[in-house]
Amino acid sequence: MKILVVDDNLLTRSMIKDLLSEMGHEIVGEAENGDEAVRLFKELRPELTLLDMIMPGKSGLETLQEIKASDQAAKVVMVTAVQQESLSSQLLSSGAAAVLHKPFMYGDLEEVLKTL
Repeated sequence: MKILVVDDNLLTRSMIKDLLSEMGHEIVGEAENGDEAVRLFKELRPELTLLDMIMPGKSGLETLQEIKASDQAAKVVMVTAVQQESLSSQLLSSGAAAVLHKPFMYGDLEEVLKTL
């Protein structure tokens, strides 16, 4: 699967990219903020976007809404350290395909990807 990885933390992006590469996925791009994520999504048309919830500037929710507005079929998995059911519900109702909670392991990511 061709994947765009979005997280403001370089270390987190690297970890996610390593896990995805081990699983045989292709990382087509990476972004560190919402504006860059929306631009790269439109340019690269990834099959999946892994999108951090909390970033400087535009939030993950705002970025999700912009991506979905440009392509309703976009598959976006939200990645967040916030463990609130109300937030997860809001993200899913806004179009997220799934919510992955940090910190996560290889198996957690693999399970989420299987559901897509």
